[in-house]
Amino acid sequence: MFHLLPFFYSRANKPFVFTLFLLIYVSGVLVNISIILIIWYDKHLHTPMYLFLCNLSLVDLCYTTSTNPKLLNMILTENYTISFTQCFIQLGFYWATGNTEDLLLLAMAYDRYVAICQPLHYHRVFSTNHCIQITSALWLLSCLNSIMITLSASKVYFCPSNIISQYLCDAKSLMKISCGNTEVYFMEIYFEILLFGLCPFVCILLSYIRIVCVILCIKSKEGRGKAFSTCSSHLTVLILFYGTCIGVYMMPVSAHYKVVEQVLTSMYTSITPVLNPLIYSVQNKDVKMAILRFRRGTFRATCLNCAEPLVL
Repeated sequence: MFHLLPFFYSRANKPFVFTLFLLIYVSGVLVNISIILIIWYDKHLHTPMYLFLCNLSLVDLCYTTSTNPKLLNMILTENYTISFTQCFIQLGFYWATGNTEDLLLLAMAYDRYVAICQPLHYHRVFSTNHCIQITSALWLLSCLNSIMITLSASKVYFCPSNIISQYLCDAKSLMKISCGNTEVYFMEIYFEILLFGLCPFVCILLSYIRIVCVILCIKSKEGRGKAFSTCSSHLTVLILFYGTCIGVYMMPVSAHYKVVEQVLTSMYTSITPVLNPLIYSVQNKDVKMAILRFRRGTFRATCLNCAEPLVL
């Protein structure tokens, strides 16, 4: 058994922390389910960009569900223990959904890059079949990678002190209490940080730099303003997610950073799953129209002018 030691273990903080995380979790679930249903039922949104958005909402739904229900249960019952089996199951789902989100954000950034910088090639690069193959490959790769990490973690020898200074079982928290057979596990974790963290983040930044250069060539002031507004909101979410995630895993292992690590972890496991659909979907004109059609029940069976590669 592991004993989790979250930053809110003081009883005085229980009501506030429980209410806060409950509202965040419920909001994330409702918003992401709504986006999935709207994109699923509205034929106008059956395009590559919205296929990625639908998958992102599904990932965010799974991502926050892998951690928050256990967190809320701990607050209510004051039982901060978790069995080895539960810990490794949570680690597997947490790692799989986290990696899938990393790769999906990269695919979405590339989608926008091709749509804006190479619009004539958009329908060839991002055909419906290609998008289905890309998303399937991302899910498969992330799940296989998660299985590998979980199996490596299960072979590690843990110290007699089984206290985890975190509110979930993640790779770094298990690293802190490991005492033997850790070489392969440590190498895999740092390779994962490079492959699924730094590399996608750098590629996304490069794609948006190129997008901004193209936007600067737009003669319409209104068009530039709209494009910059959308890019800035996208980059805000990306920096929030990648910045906090990379910060947690690159932060030195020290008791002085314990609370900071947990706060940053709550940012990318609880806050970004709520912000993603709001930033990527709800502010989008097409999604707003789809929400109105959803409320009126006026979906049409045909898709008119579905593909608009230049729409950001």
